[in-house]
Amino acid sequence: MSERTSSQAAAPGGGAEIAEVGDDFQTAFWSAKHTLAHVSAAAFARHGVYEGQQFVLRCLWREDGLSPGEIARRLGLSTPTVTRAATRMTAAGLLRREPHPSDRRLVRLTLTDRGRELEKVIDEETHRLTELALAGFSPAEREALVSALTRIRRNLTAS
Repeated sequence: MSERTSSQAAAPGGGAEIAEVGDDFQTAFWSAKHTLAHVSAAAFARHGVYEGQQFVLRCLWREDGLSPGEIARRLGLSTPTVTRAATRMTAAGLLRREPHPSDRRLVRLTLTDRGRELEKVIDEETHRLTELALAGFSPAEREALVSALTRIRRNLTAS
């Protein structure tokens, strides 16, 4: 049976919240994922990029002009999820929709100048957040953590 403890933790907004931290995997993983998502959302929002949009941008920085379906496959998301994000990102001036050159039923998502200009600052924020999250980890521990997380994903998607 897992032992759980409650502790007072500073909330990112400055207030205090009761954080229940358990020694079981699911609780520890959820807590770390939730905290990283919250801190990341605040960091990226300063640049007009909202939850998950940094991953769409990263796909397009690597290969501009992908369809929402191609991005969805690369990120392991549904196409409607990427389409909704693209709609918000288009409204924010980060990308534009263009007709696919060979299939008019499809669109390609292309970066605007503003979307391209964010690459450096988002990369810097990502690096800063990674360093914050992994402070005190040795290079070997960092490598082992990434390896373990990759293995967990493979375990869960193998079926």
